[in-house]
Amino acid sequence: MHVSEGELKEFIIDSGLVAKKDVEDAAKEAAERGQSLGDILVSRGALTEDALRRIQAYVLGIPFVSLKDHKIPADVLSLIPEPIARTHNIIAYKKTIDSLEIAMLDVEDLASIETVGKKTGLKILPRLTDTESIKYALLQYQKSLKDEFGDIISTEAGKIKAVAEGGKDLSGEDLKKMAEDLPIVRIVDTLLRHAIVQGASDIHIEPMEDQVLVRYRIDGILHDAMTLPKAAAAGIIARIKVLSNLKLDEKRLPQDGRFKMETEADRVSFRVSILPTFFGEKTVMRLLRETGEGFTLEALGLHGENLERIHHALGATTGIILISGPTGSGKTTTLYTMLDILNQPDVNISTVEDPIEYQMKRINQTQVNAQIGFTFASGLRSLVRQDPDIIMVGEIRDSETASLAINAALTGHLVLSTIHTNSAAGAIPRLIDMGVEPFLLTSTIRVIVGQRLVRKLCENKEAYTLTADMRAKVASGAEFDIAFKTLEEEKLVPKGTKLNDIQFYHPGSSPDCEDGYKSRIGIHEVLAVSPAIREIMLHESTTDAIETQAKKEGMLTMREDGLYKAARGITSLEEVLRAVSE
Repeated sequence: MHVSEGELKEFIIDSGLVAKKDVEDAAKEAAERGQSLGDILVSRGALTEDALRRIQAYVLGIPFVSLKDHKIPADVLSLIPEPIARTHNIIAYKKTIDSLEIAMLDVEDLASIETVGKKTGLKILPRLTDTESIKYALLQYQKSLKDEFGDIISTEAGKIKAVAEGGKDLSGEDLKKMAEDLPIVRIVDTLLRHAIVQGASDIHIEPMEDQVLVRYRIDGILHDAMTLPKAAAAGIIARIKVLSNLKLDEKRLPQDGRFKMETEADRVSFRVSILPTFFGEKTVMRLLRETGEGFTLEALGLHGENLERIHHALGATTGIILISGPTGSGKTTTLYTMLDILNQPDVNISTVEDPIEYQMKRINQTQVNAQIGFTFASGLRSLVRQDPDIIMVGEIRDSETASLAINAALTGHLVLSTIHTNSAAGAIPRLIDMGVEPFLLTSTIRVIVGQRLVRKLCENKEAYTLTADMRAKVASGAEFDIAFKTLEEEKLVPKGTKLNDIQFYHPGSSPDCEDGYKSRIGIHEVLAVSPAIREIMLHESTTDAIETQAKKEGMLTMREDGLYKAARGITSLEEVLRAVSE
């Protein structure tokens, strides 16, 4: 049983779910990339994965099942062991006397179906599901972090205390022995595993006066995960230092390291930072998923004219493309996505980064090392002698790096980089403050992307309409008008739709979506450097003047893009205001 590309294309066009031209364009891209039509439509945001799976199920004549918010009986779930469920994306969810219904992403995985049938002795009834359903079901295999730590601490309390006694003056060998002690190993492994399962981007382990606080950053927000006995602190830090190949007996200076961990479904790299504080060493670990699928610009939240401006800039062979925003706004992910688009056999791409966050095939990636004098500037100076066509500089943070990036763009290279400013227009004055001559900027900068990240609403969101008072508190009437005009231009609402007809949404709650949000998406402003903006750069170069002209030329600001996404039900107005508050 298999849905052919032709059958899928014909059904989607006939159903009217996606415009015929969009389907044909996606089919062409799918053929060029060697991917499926469905995957391309999902990556472009034309279809949700849930909708695609339902279509495939309908065409195949197989029932579709959603397991979101579905509590599976433990005795049924356990019929398929967790490692097999994770590896093959297959979940047992409903059992009768002689049959077992299983939810799968690939109903053609006959080997898995046969294996489960032999193991259970039941007739297997395959059902098609989606990725979110699989993720939700897999979480049900896991004990809660609190429960698991409770088990470890209650059974190993004596050992933890014994290991930690006299911990302040332990030698390196003593600390190494402590790091290899079973309860400490179990605590750290549990911390890491739960962070991966919950989709955390960072783990914070913070020593306090009488306990250790563990926090996870999920979708940009820090959440308290667990508190541990103070006696476990020295062993936990020692274990992380051993994994990261750091100095065990160095407690006075900050240290940075890295290690990897593999689970059945993920390969994750942990970037470790250890900092001495008043109550001990604080550890922050950034999770970088090496097995994650590549992004597309559409999946990052770019659309319409913003998307066209970026594709136009990426089609150039020289010039500079800048991504601006504060730390944690997704700049590096946007850069890597652009590099993935540019990564073709006929070009040489070289990068200099701090640090290398994701390894990319066919791209020459270099990491700076300030301790030996290898900086962005010295790295960039060396890169231009490596015959590159495209150069990515992780960040422009000083005048020397800015000058070298400008020169690289002037001498026939396409340069991509990031800069820390609050808006796209603010990048120009920032570069001038670094000592770059305005006439050089007008000759090289092609486009500047300003961005923030907002959390996406879960499916169980609560609809409401805006009152006049609420509108006044959120944004100006002009900003709402521009956001709705964009919706009309992209044919997402009928022409003439009134603001009172638009539904906005508050977050709801569910067992797998406690605060009503899950994952994140970008809100953007894309400033294309036009002749009029070049004139302003040469004479005024103020952020306000540049932004005013860019808006006259049709630039959607981050706030307006946020209103657009809130009106589409992707995020909430509260999230937009949190991300772009003045």
